[in-house]
Amino acid sequence: MLYAAERLEELANDPEIISPEIRTLPTEIPREGIGVVEAPRGTLIHHYQTDEKGLITKANMIVATQNNAARMAMSVEKAAKGLISNGQVSDGILNMVEMAFRAYDPCHGCATHSLPGSMPLKVRAHDSTGDVQSILRRGWDGNLVRC
Repeated sequence: MLYAAERLEELANDPEIISPEIRTLPTEIPREGIGVVEAPRGTLIHHYQTDEKGLITKANMIVATQNNAARMAMSVEKAAKGLISNGQVSDGILNMVEMAFRAYDPCHGCATHSLPGSMPLKVRAHDSTGDVQSILRRGWDGNLVRC
């Protein structure tokens, strides 16, 4: 804690940090820009290119959801497998799968535009030969349907 307090004092007195010059306006049309930001859901990487008028001609973004996709899939699979028994799906599986998915704070539209418990999901339980044994679906309205 002592180091943190001392470091805080150093940063609070750093002339570059406390300078009133918080923004540097470009004197020429920027042609390319790259930014890397650590955000709550993970590292965000942005890369932009512009034309001679400064209009963006190319944008490449690598967001944390892409970096976390494999781990999300593994967590969803683990949650689903733990709740499927003899090809039967319990009602609680949709909430558990959603919790596994949301734990990574994905920026997918379905995660950011749905309240918890209202994300439309479908779980299909297959037997060892690949035949579907049961299906449980939750629609946008939150209602459960067994198919």
